[in-house]
Amino acid sequence: MHPETIAVSAGRPARTEQAPVNPPVVLSSTYVSTGEPAPGDLIYARSGTETWLPFERALADLEGARLPGLLFGSGMAAIAAALDLVPVGGELIIPRHGYHASLVAAHDLTVRSGVRVTEVAIEDTGAVVAAVRAAARRLTGSDTPAATSVGTPNGPIPNGPVLWVETPTNPMLEVADLPALVAATHDVDGLVLVDNTFATPLGQRPLSHGADVVVHSVTKYLAGHSDVVLGAVVTDSPDLRAALLDRRSLGGAVAGPFEAWLALRGLRTLALRVERSQRTAADLAERLSGHPNVVEVSYPGLTTHPQHERASIQMTGFGSILTLRPVGGAAGADALTRAVRLWVPATSLGGVESSLERRRRLGAEAPTVPEDLLRLSVGIEHADDLFADLEQALAVAATYAG
Repeated sequence: MHPETIAVSAGRPARTEQAPVNPPVVLSSTYVSTGEPAPGDLIYARSGTETWLPFERALADLEGARLPGLLFGSGMAAIAAALDLVPVGGELIIPRHGYHASLVAAHDLTVRSGVRVTEVAIEDTGAVVAAVRAAARRLTGSDTPAATSVGTPNGPIPNGPVLWVETPTNPMLEVADLPALVAATHDVDGLVLVDNTFATPLGQRPLSHGADVVVHSVTKYLAGHSDVVLGAVVTDSPDLRAALLDRRSLGGAVAGPFEAWLALRGLRTLALRVERSQRTAADLAERLSGHPNVVEVSYPGLTTHPQHERASIQMTGFGSILTLRPVGGAAGADALTRAVRLWVPATSLGGVESSLERRRRLGAEAPTVPEDLLRLSVGIEHADDLFADLEQALAVAATYAG
């Protein structure tokens, strides 16, 4: 089925007479259980509940995964669980312009687990492949695959370097060459973990390119209404899924039943929301590109984007995020966020409402992100209204020039 249909139909209850159309919310912390439980039995809500399952199945279907996904209490909980797949003393390669909290969590592994973290320009395929091979040499003494894998109670996990990919990156919108990076990492017995939050499963399916694990901040596009905090991971590997499930259960990073239900309800309109917001993002990017009060616009759908051709081949949509640098520098960018009336100055993204933020106002943001860069998350409002609001705010920002 097409993804638009999957988003609406997946995770529904069985079609029996008088059955509900939507799965119910079950409020229970524990379940009746006697004897030795079988795998998958419901025992205690920290380990699994029937309220999570519909969303986990629906997301897996959207990502083209054979195994159900795993819902977490937040996007960072999902990210932390995935990063915990890096073994003690291991090697992690991560985008220099990745989500700042992911970078903080990655470097924390250096302190906690002796992990060596290498930041790369993820759009530079040659540089990333070189970093992956260098990491493999440090681990094994050669570019050949590791002779053994890390043993876990749930099975083996590859012992090579771990590559973390964001594509497009947050906030610089660089696009990685997924097939090439996956192939190079697997050549040295490594793992590839992909944060697919920006693109959504409607824009790209990393598992189809060979990625091992896909991570989502469900808070963003999947739920889509800025009213829940959730995360999720998806994988086709039973061993990796078991390890991630252990991290969720032992870490207690579990989702509430109402949040899971709201996320599934939001997922039903994902295709409509993404279609509308992508179309508007492309329109705004074109209009803003030639605007006299704009220094620079970045959007993968623009032919001027350095990885436009790659995105055109690899993705089925260019996403709903764009960046702009207004005339007036950082002070002008801050003034713009105060001057807008329709756009919401906020740090999150992916909701039905359009929002924007100057990323370098956050101390943890990468220093290579320009001080005046604004990240715009385009919602489902009318494009003309959004542009008019930006235009009047750009005029305010321009008063801070020179």
